Amino acid sequence: MTPFDGETSPPFDIVEPATWRAPIIFNSPHSGSVYPAEFLEASRIDVVALRRSEDSFMDELIAGLSDRGFPVARVHFPRSYVDVNREPYELDPRMFTGRLPSFANTRSMRVAGGLGTIPRVVGDGQEIYRERLDVDDALGRIETLYKPYHRALRRLINKAHQNFGTVILVDCHSMPSIGISREEPRRPDIVVGDRYGTSCAGVLADVVETTFSSLGYSLGRNKPYAGGFITEHYGNPASGLHAIQIELNRAIYMDERRRERTARFAQIAADFAVLADAIAEIPLSALGPFQAAAE
Repeated sequence: MTPFDGETSPPFDIVEPATWRAPIIFNSPHSGSVYPAEFLEASRIDVVALRRSEDSFMDELIAGLSDRGFPVARVHFPRSYVDVNREPYELDPRMFTGRLPSFANTRSMRVAGGLGTIPRVVGDGQEIYRERLDVDDALGRIETLYKPYHRALRRLINKAHQNFGTVILVDCHSMPSIGISREEPRRPDIVVGDRYGTSCAGVLADVVETTFSSLGYSLGRNKPYAGGFITEHYGNPASGLHAIQIELNRAIYMDERRRERTARFAQIAADFAVLADAIAEIPLSALGPFQAAAE
């Protein structure tokens, strides 16, 4: 894997344990904080505003799980630059000079909201770019960042599937403590997303909720976050592929305005280890059918 934009950081990394304890993969696709210089130059807002889209420090909360026998995948480029939790070509034609490929999805709800594969806005609705982007720039980001990440994640999933007959992908995110809409009720500490029961076996979602609840967290399921592209795309319980999304309320582990870790940070990281152990105790037979890994 080569650095991106001349940075010393690779676009993403996957830390595998010497010995897998269970077929469980923890993934942090939105915590990237390495901002390419040309991206900052093209942006009409500063890096402080851009960072509001980050799932800040989520990669750190799960980093220690690789020492406990669970592989951890982490993206280092920011989601405001390329969002890997989208279809590969969810693109807004109004953002670009030049013609998009005919297969681009230009009409999704995420594109309409400005949050496609190459986002138009950050999480609070601020426009990112001063000018339109060259379409080749967008397609280049997809080829050099988005696709290699998904190839690597797919290889990891297939490895687990082939060795264990089933696999669990835990997609880890964080959410602002307050929604944009005033009508939205107060957000719980954690929202568990299983695409309304379609992306994983019910026992997995139940264990995640029960474990966090026993640790004192307030829980919600699927509202306002049911799971994004990664959860939907990789979750196929009938084939032994289980994907679940966890959204952690940022206010419980960081100061959202200053973007600093709070005193609870270490405890929450320890609680993720408790969660990993609890998931590992689920009998593989309880997850449903086993099948050979898809190519």
